[in-house]
Amino acid sequence: MILQLFTLFVLATVFAFSEEEGLEYAGVLTRHHTGKKDMQQIVVKRDIPEECDRQELLTNEMVWTGNYAHANVPDKCKSTFVHTTGHLQPIKLHPELETYGELETLRFIKEMQTRSDMLLIDSRKEKWYRYMTIPGAVNMPFHHFKYREQYEFRFEQALREMGVRILNEEGQYDFLHAKTILLFCNGPWCSQSPKMIQSLLEVGYPPHKIKWYRGGMQSWLGAGMTSAGR
Repeated sequence: MILQLFTLFVLATVFAFSEEEGLEYAGVLTRHHTGKKDMQQIVVKRDIPEECDRQELLTNEMVWTGNYAHANVPDKCKSTFVHTTGHLQPIKLHPELETYGELETLRFIKEMQTRSDMLLIDSRKEKWYRYMTIPGAVNMPFHHFKYREQYEFRFEQALREMGVRILNEEGQYDFLHAKTILLFCNGPWCSQSPKMIQSLLEVGYPPHKIKWYRGGMQSWLGAGMTSAGR
């Protein structure tokens, strides 16, 4: 009996991993705000150009030469990012708060399509969001939360969108129907989403309903994932 249960567990785990692996290439169809009322349908997936799917690109020399990618690697197959800005963030921001990678974020986007209690949030300032973001994300700038006394209207408007009920002007809130939210910003060195998360925890947002994509835009683009914007 124990052996059978163990076998079922192994098979379920293998199936889960294979399903996630397939999801990054099959993609997820999501709706993305392109304006105040305009929506666009975007398939979010890992985009691997045909010329990048070559065995000779997988050698140590081609992947890690100099500043990582060899000069002979086609431009479509490599990206260059600034890596000297910000401060590296820890993996865990709170004991009850989950940190996500690319596949978990993609699965969140997929599940979000059929649920009204989930929200993907780009916590950067609006100009960054408009320039480029993860499809399906809504923009809630972190400073509206960190400096909520100065942005009271925007802060409370955002809380309502998260499913939070505002009880009074003394800062009491009802989180009974708070949505499960996933936040991100520019990269593992970006402090904007951690600051927003800290602000949400300060006002009582349930930590188990907050997810964090630590890698942010840098890891997302570095993995060849679909972006919205330029």
